[in-house]
Amino acid sequence: MRVMHLTTQDEFADQEIVETLGLVRGNTIRARHVGKDILASLRNIVGGEITEYTKMLAEAREQATDRMIASAKELSADGIVCIRFTTSAVAQGAAELLVYGTAVKLRPRSGA
Repeated sequence: MRVMHLTTQDEFADQEIVETLGLVRGNTIRARHVGKDILASLRNIVGGEITEYTKMLAEAREQATDRMIASAKELSADGIVCIRFTTSAVAQGAAELLVYGTAVKLRPRSGA
């Protein structure tokens, strides 16, 4: 299995971009859970991290990233550069998490 190289930068230090394959993206839409909302409301009163939402967003980021990687693999990419994350509300209590980047073909840099 080949490793997919990922970066928020526009290049890799040890890899040279030899071909740009195009935009790849992955997304997921998550809705809040009533039970978690009750716990979050209580935690909001006393302060502190709302771990239920932290976990939900971490899972959403992982799922969206996995979908972006799958899209890049369909193009036979070796890496994805310029990765960005964005969120937007799509309905009351639901949000979309989108991750996108540019799929590329790579080769090791000379002398690397």
